[in-house]
Order: sequence, then structure tokens, then C-alpha cells
Amino acid sequence: MKQINPINFMRLELAAISTNESFARSTVCAFATRLDPTMDQLDDIKTAVSEAVTNAVVHAYDGNDGIILIEAELFNDHISIRISDSGTGIGDLDKMMQPFVTTKPEEERSGMGFTVMQSFMDSLNVESHVGRGTTVSMKKFFAQKSRQAAGA
Repeated sequence: MKQINPINFMRLELAAISTNESFARSTVCAFATRLDPTMDQLDDIKTAVSEAVTNAVVHAYDGNDGIILIEAELFNDHISIRISDSGTGIGDLDKMMQPFVTTKPEEERSGMGFTVMQSFMDSLNVESHVGRGTTVSMKKFFAQKSRQAAGA
């Protein structure tokens, strides 16, 4: 299969603190505007990025120092986003991917982060290793404006 190269890419490292969540989502959305997404598509990306960054802050580092790495690539019809941490990792990933499962029920966490990401993005893949961290990979596809105008 032929490898398709991105038309643009970005890499952002930020401290794993909750105040950086809004910066992360705004930066990724600003980067995505090159593909002329709809406002609804941008809102979907914002929500998914917010969930992934919040998971890293709250669960991976649990208030300790850490770095969140965000990488995004633009292709002609989609954006690919990877959000990684080198925190605690997830022991039972299948369980944590289920709705309403949380490691912090005492903080009234809903346990819906992965479900929200999956609902708002076109693909979601999560890889995690205990003691080494987690990487969330997501894609959002965009219809070309010319096809939309033609009614396709």
C-alpha cells in the first residue's frame, strides 16, 4: 500500500497541568482550519482533545509533574492526532475503555473520557503500558467543500 505523506504536521509539548487543556484544544483546532472544517467538526476535535489531555493530567500524572506530547498531521481529507504521556499507564485497558469506569470515583469523575473521544472522532486507538504511559490516536475526516456543494 502506498504511504500517503501529510501536507503539514505539528508537535507540541506542554506541562501536564489543567490550565493547558484549553491551550491544547485551541492549538489543534487552529492547525485543523487549513482543511476548512465545519464548526461542528472543530467542536468535535476540541472535545476529544480536551478529554485526552484531561485524562493525562488527572490519571497519568495524578497532579505530579509531567509532559503531554501532542502531534498532529494534516492530510487532504483528515487530521490525525496523537496525544501521549509517560505517566502511570493503564493496566486493564479494555475495562477502562468501557463507559462509566473511572479510577477516581471519589472525585466524581464520570468515566466517559474514552467514550466521548470515540463518539466525536472517526477513529480512536489507545495504547498503554503500565509505568511507561499512554498514547491516544484519533482521526477526524472532512468532506471536501466541492463535494458538499455538489450534493455528494
